[in-house]
Amino acid sequence: MDYPKYFRDENELEEALSRPTSDLVAMFKALEGDVILLGVAGKMGVSMARMARRACNMAGIEKRIIGVSRFSDREQQSFLEESGVETIKGDLLDREFLDSLPEVDNVIYLAGTKFGTDGNESLTWAMNSFLPGLVAQKYKNSRIVAFSTGCVYPLVDITSGGSKESDTPGPVGEYAQSCLGRERLFEYGSIRNGTPVILIRLNYAVEMRYGVLVDIASKVYHQEPVDVTMGYANVIWQGDANEMILRSLQFCASPAAHLNISGTQLISVAEVAKKFGQLMGKEVLFRGTEADSALSVNVSKSIGLLGAPKVALDQLVEWTAHWIGTDKRLLGKSTHFEVRDGKY
Repeated sequence: MDYPKYFRDENELEEALSRPTSDLVAMFKALEGDVILLGVAGKMGVSMARMARRACNMAGIEKRIIGVSRFSDREQQSFLEESGVETIKGDLLDREFLDSLPEVDNVIYLAGTKFGTDGNESLTWAMNSFLPGLVAQKYKNSRIVAFSTGCVYPLVDITSGGSKESDTPGPVGEYAQSCLGRERLFEYGSIRNGTPVILIRLNYAVEMRYGVLVDIASKVYHQEPVDVTMGYANVIWQGDANEMILRSLQFCASPAAHLNISGTQLISVAEVAKKFGQLMGKEVLFRGTEADSALSVNVSKSIGLLGAPKVALDQLVEWTAHWIGTDKRLLGKSTHFEVRDGKY
C-alpha cells in the first residue's frame, strides 16, 4: 500500500481507511451474494462499507452493499450513499424493522454498545446479547461475520504471547460478559441452524481520530499524565482491520469459528508515549505503576489465514503524532483501554 507520509485532511484519511487490497478484490469477485452491514454508523462501519463498495467496483461486479443504522448523524448516511452504499435507517432492536430487512447472503454484524455500560447495564445486554440472538435467527440462511472483542479474554501475563482462540474466556465486568453473551447467541444459532459464522475478537483498531494511540498522544500533547497501569496493548490500523474482517467472510463455519485480529506486537504504553513526546517536542508525564498483565491476543491464526497487517506501529505513531500536533479533528471518545475492572 502506497500511503502518504502524513494525512492532510479527513478526505485523505477516509480514502486510506477504505482502500481495498488486491486480495479483497479477488475475494469479492468470487463471493456469491450481496452484503449487509448491521450497525454500520459506528467507528469502523462507514469505512468498511466503503471499502466493500470500492472492492466490488474494482472487481467489475454488481453487488449490493447495504448499511443499516439509526443514523443519528445524517452526514454519515449521506457520505455512504454518495459512495454508492445503500442505506436503511432504523432501530435494530425494533423487531418489525429487523424483520423487514432484505434477505442477504453475507452479513457483517457491527452493532453493540460499550461506553456508558456502567449504570446502563440493561441496554448493554440488550444490544450485545439479546439483539445477536434476533439477528442469528433473522439471518440463519446467511454467512455472518460478527464483531466481538478481545475483552472476552481474561488479563494475561505480558510475556504469555497473548490469548489464543482456543483459550477459555474470562470476561471481566458486565460489558465483557455481555460480549461473551453475544458470542454464545451466535454460536447457538450457528449450531441450531447450521449457519456459517465467524466471531472476530478485535483489539484495538486505531485511526487518526480515535483509538489507543490517539488517547496516548492527546495526553502527551496536552501535558497530561499518561496512565501506565494497563501498561501494554494490541493495536491495528483500522484499514488493515477492515480488510481482514471483510475477507473473513470466506472462513465462516458451523459450528462458529473464532478469530483474533490485531497487530503483531504488544505495544508498551510508556515507550509509545515517549516516542510521541520526541515527535511532538513534549515532556511526557506518567502516573500509576505497570501491571504484569494486560488484555493481549495472539494473532498467529489470523496471520496464517489472512497475512500480517500492512501498516507498522512506527508508521501509525508518526501519523498520529502529526494529526494531533496539527490540531485536526478527533471523534472525542476515549477508548478507556486503561480500564482493568471492566467498568466502562
